[in-house]
Amino acid sequence: MKIIDVINNEKAVAIIRLDNNDKVEKLADSLYEGGIRVLEVTLNTPGAFQSIQSIKEKYSDLLVGAGTVLDGESARSAISAGADFLLAPTLSKETIETGNRYGVPVIPGVFTPTEALQAYEYGAQMVKVFPVRSVGETFAKDLNGPLPFIKVMAVGGVSLENFEAYLEKGWHSAGIGSSLVNPALINNENYAEITERAEKFIEIRNRINKKG
Repeated sequence: MKIIDVINNEKAVAIIRLDNNDKVEKLADSLYEGGIRVLEVTLNTPGAFQSIQSIKEKYSDLLVGAGTVLDGESARSAISAGADFLLAPTLSKETIETGNRYGVPVIPGVFTPTEALQAYEYGAQMVKVFPVRSVGETFAKDLNGPLPFIKVMAVGGVSLENFEAYLEKGWHSAGIGSSLVNPALINNENYAEITERAEKFIEIRNRINKKG
């Protein structure tokens, strides 16, 4: 199965963004235990490349993406570290072309139909709308009206309270940050709560997938 298809099926993408990397692996363990099979390690996390490599070595069935990829050089470094896919907060032709050159999908950040179409023409198979809270839950259906061939990921404000609504309203997947990978829980090493939250997101995902 293609990586984008896996993301489309899994729907929940956990976003790891930390001030240091000493807790990344424990965090990955707790997310995995909760059923998460797609996660993103942002490149502004210290030691991000090493963390991507370590998580990939431990979990062969876990897709690990590199986030906050801003240029071709960062893209190449992330790919060398073993990233399965790349995410960017903005639209960069260079980043997409670098990913395509090495067969690694890039999911760029867009905010308008024009940017979404441009990303698709550059070779992006999926785009992320960030920050999604600024455009609302119906944006995906509105976008897919004239552009039905573009898959969209919601990022920026997705929570347990609105995750189901996003999926029901046409979003193909969602990047989930602080509502799942909560800084306070990490600082207190409350990994059990993170696992429990992950399980709740997966329960919602399963319910949506059953609806077809």
